[in-house]
Amino acid sequence: MTLARHIPIFKLYGERLHWPTPDLLHCESIRSRSRLHEWHIRTHQHTDLIQLLYMHKGEVEIEIEDVVRRYSEPCLQVVPALCVHGFRFAPGTQGFSLSLAAPLVARFEQQFGRPLQVLNQAACMKPGASSSRINALFETLQHEYRADHDARDMMIHSLLGTLLVWLNRQGAPRKAVSDRLERRRAAIRRFNQLVELHYREHLPVAHYASQIGLSGAHLNTLCREYHGCSALSVLHQRLLLEAKRSLRYTSMTVSQVSDYLGFSDATYFSRFFRRCTGVTPRDFRDRSGARRLA
Repeated sequence: MTLARHIPIFKLYGERLHWPTPDLLHCESIRSRSRLHEWHIRTHQHTDLIQLLYMHKGEVEIEIEDVVRRYSEPCLQVVPALCVHGFRFAPGTQGFSLSLAAPLVARFEQQFGRPLQVLNQAACMKPGASSSRINALFETLQHEYRADHDARDMMIHSLLGTLLVWLNRQGAPRKAVSDRLERRRAAIRRFNQLVELHYREHLPVAHYASQIGLSGAHLNTLCREYHGCSALSVLHQRLLLEAKRSLRYTSMTVSQVSDYLGFSDATYFSRFFRRCTGVTPRDFRDRSGARRLA
């Protein structure tokens, strides 16, 4: 029996949908989701999301890979992709949960000029005297995320950059991968990285597998375990996400989006998009409405 059958894998806790928005992050209060589950977020994991849980007031019991710790003072828990985790909050606990999709993390790593190792290691940080500033940062992030102000994306990225700089300064070096489970997780993390680098090139699954040092069958097995679908479907989902973002946030024509995403022609792109969404690219753009690009 695979790990996926033991530990639920979600995009967002309690939701079985693909990433639900063209945004590459999701920000919400602790209360908004946990109260729907009696303040108990049971153990689960995310294949390609990194989460930051910030508790400002209240109490939380954090379970990370079978280790349980309790906190009653402000704390910020980093939950790396594929980390098994759960939370039990005291009713009324205040704070925020921030989920970051892999493509967004990759963009910030390019700005930093190196991998953000602090996001790859489960750690709980206590901001101490900085707790009011960190809380204000999360509050502003959530406000901007939920609103549709001018230059929204620019503001969100500025706030997130500030938070990541703070985290990077607190972080400890990542522990070396040692056991079989961590090697499997490392392989999926590497696949996620390669997809982000090359998804517009339409490379075959065998190419990704060889870069990781796996067979195509083994890579598909890992993808079904952690992503819930084949490796090819992971590639298609990444293309689809970028297509939706381009149609919604840019003024590119359908033909230009097709070229940008590496399709041989716009007709093939339109068939792909309709097969995945049930609507044509033009219909999607008309229904979602174009938003200003920050």
